[in-house]
Amino acid sequence: MITQGVQVTGRCDACGGVTTCDVGQFFDHGMLSWGTEGQCVDCPNAWCEQDSGPVAPENIRQALLQAHGPARLRLSGDVPSLVPVLQALRDARELSPGEARALTGKLAENGLTGTLVEMEILAIRLRRRSVEAIVAPAE
Repeated sequence: MITQGVQVTGRCDACGGVTTCDVGQFFDHGMLSWGTEGQCVDCPNAWCEQDSGPVAPENIRQALLQAHGPARLRLSGDVPSLVPVLQALRDARELSPGEARALTGKLAENGLTGTLVEMEILAIRLRRRSVEAIVAPAE
């Protein structure tokens, strides 16, 4: 399992007190999943949410990117055909053909950036189609 998480603080909707919230993304059983679990330090307000899909909510992505920085996915070898890349991106993100072509172009040029979990998932999907890829911190 590939995971990444961070703890964030916020304001309680119930009492206005301080909340602490664990936010994370993970790749398990072939799916991108995410979750939040938090509680107020001043009242009994607490929550736990988990979901999955092709793209995580932007607030979760931004919390992870701010805490850990972006990761960059690059093709690591000669790719004789971009068709497997297109297929892998479409499968992973449920993209239209046009959206997949645009991302394939970016990947072939400078790479793609996102959270570590997102880039590792794409790398796994590419490798399953015999396309070598590497994930490293974005500089």
